[in-house]
Amino acid sequence: MTNDTLDLAQQLIALRSITPEDCGCQEILLQRLEKIGFKIEKMCFGEVDNLWARRGNTSPVLCFAGHTDVVPTGPLAQWESDPFAPTIKDGKLYGRGSADMKSSLAAFITAIEAFVDNHPDHCGSIALLITSDEEGPAIDGTVKVVEALKARDELLDYCIVGEPTCVDQLGDTIKNGRRGSLSGNLTVKGIQGHIAYPHLAKNPIHLVAPAIAELAQIQWDEGNEYFPPTTWHISNINGGTGATNVIPGTVNMLFNFRFSTASTVESLKESVYATLDKHELEYELDWELSGRPFLTPDAELAAAMREAIIQVTAIEPQLSTSGGTSDGRFIADICKQVVEFGPCNESIHKLNEHVNVADIERLSAIYRITMEKLLR
Repeated sequence: MTNDTLDLAQQLIALRSITPEDCGCQEILLQRLEKIGFKIEKMCFGEVDNLWARRGNTSPVLCFAGHTDVVPTGPLAQWESDPFAPTIKDGKLYGRGSADMKSSLAAFITAIEAFVDNHPDHCGSIALLITSDEEGPAIDGTVKVVEALKARDELLDYCIVGEPTCVDQLGDTIKNGRRGSLSGNLTVKGIQGHIAYPHLAKNPIHLVAPAIAELAQIQWDEGNEYFPPTTWHISNINGGTGATNVIPGTVNMLFNFRFSTASTVESLKESVYATLDKHELEYELDWELSGRPFLTPDAELAAAMREAIIQVTAIEPQLSTSGGTSDGRFIADICKQVVEFGPCNESIHKLNEHVNVADIERLSAIYRITMEKLLR
């Protein structure tokens, strides 16, 4: 095996592509893709650079999706090495984005190059959807590219998102779905007044407390075969003027649902409204849907990836829907089979982020074998 994938990963890690900056990562990728016959389409929305590349005009379409942006480094003094100077130590490659997800991007490219070299007249099409807006607001990234593709009826059959999915060792976990995320911004109104004259005021914190207790005890659903039960949690509560002798006029609360396919956005909203109204609260409530849940059946794509993983690692992977949201939630709108697979995620977003050097070339091999099973 060559170290081509490792070299490319290091080249990408060296670029300081903190959201929404791409810093030339996509240019490196597209230059290599153009050499093997890909049609390149740059899609820029706002400050975000997106890349859509495709080789072939027929189905099935297998897409690799990922992001070049990384999260901020945190305190530089607490890194053992410069986060943008890729460093190999004790069999690990250190650097911001090494696990999330520049090693996957490098593996995408070298896997595709090897596959095309062996099968220049392959069946179907290979595509890449790359954004620089996954770690941030995710407003002008993958979601916008998906909207553009959908508008021209350009649909996908299979999609592999290169998110770091593995827990203990490369190959142990494939994500075949993700929970949805629904947030609420609730303001409960009362009447401000002097705390010594409570009969002249109305304390919104006291008023909303019973509703909070009830919401915290609701069993929203029981989950299903692939998803745990839906959860509801408060992330912030703010009220008061800062003085100890003033009853506040309002209290503001931020909360979030992580929900499964056993619930719907509508059913969750209805339950919250019913609880608040039951307690006769005067309130304002704004909603933000970050993503609906998606679930890919254990069909052709998951089967092909499972076989590839076993062939390379001798590990039987487990299907999982755990973790936060990913851009898979957007891609599922134009693709029936979306899975996520990448390196171990233990160090992502942490100081001294790293990936096992040995896993990088093996990841490329898994992607290549998956292509061979779906596009030959």
